Amino acid sequence: MAIIPSRYASTRFPGKPLIDLAGKPMIQRVYEQVKKAVSEVWVATDDARIFDVVQSFGGNAVMTSSLHRSGTDRCFEAYRKIGKKVDVVINIQGDEPFIQPEQIEELKNCFDSQAVQLATLVKPFRKEEGIDALFNPASPKVVIDNNFEALYFSRSVIPYVRDIDQSHWLDHHVFYKHIGIYGYRTDILKEIVSLPQSMLEKAESLEQLRWIENGYRIRVGVTDIETIGIDTPQDMERALQFLENGKTKKP
Repeated sequence: MAIIPSRYASTRFPGKPLIDLAGKPMIQRVYEQVKKAVSEVWVATDDARIFDVVQSFGGNAVMTSSLHRSGTDRCFEAYRKIGKKVDVVINIQGDEPFIQPEQIEELKNCFDSQAVQLATLVKPFRKEEGIDALFNPASPKVVIDNNFEALYFSRSVIPYVRDIDQSHWLDHHVFYKHIGIYGYRTDILKEIVSLPQSMLEKAESLEQLRWIENGYRIRVGVTDIETIGIDTPQDMERALQFLENGKTKKP
């Protein structure tokens, strides 16, 4: 089961799930992309306008509280309200209209091992993206171990490459950026939403650090596919150019 948390009251871009993205509301584009990889998809929202739009294009929607701290909390409430028993819930952010089926399949494959509790995706930074992309705090970085499990997530650049000028760091190390998609075993999902916010989570404003601080392991799938999350009106312009230039499959 895939759940797309979607709220209207974004601080940086209010109403962004309903913005027109080349003829369709953004939430519809996200939904249709996810549907290519997961048979049962739901939008979890706290806003009747989003709920109505999802139903208007034939999608599944469920109303959830406006008080949630994170998309993970919203996913858990939605899962309980939907009332269907599944082993794994996949959380795709509602501002990822270019998420590709191959990326979702990569995440699903992480759960081929019963030992996996949680999973997410990362993508290597490319040199052609430039050093500014690496140092952008809005793009969290991930350090992974030899078992493809996350050691840490940070808005800072990690690791620090000693004795190398920062302008050349991408020549000397593979840095990974986090892609906003998660998978949870449903029993683990129930556990992590009851955890109090942690010190690292508050410092970095990254909820996944709460899980790591409490001893949970996050398996990492690696993708080379580019996506554009839409957090600001400026991102919207980039997204339209992304569609027009044919750099991704047009949904």
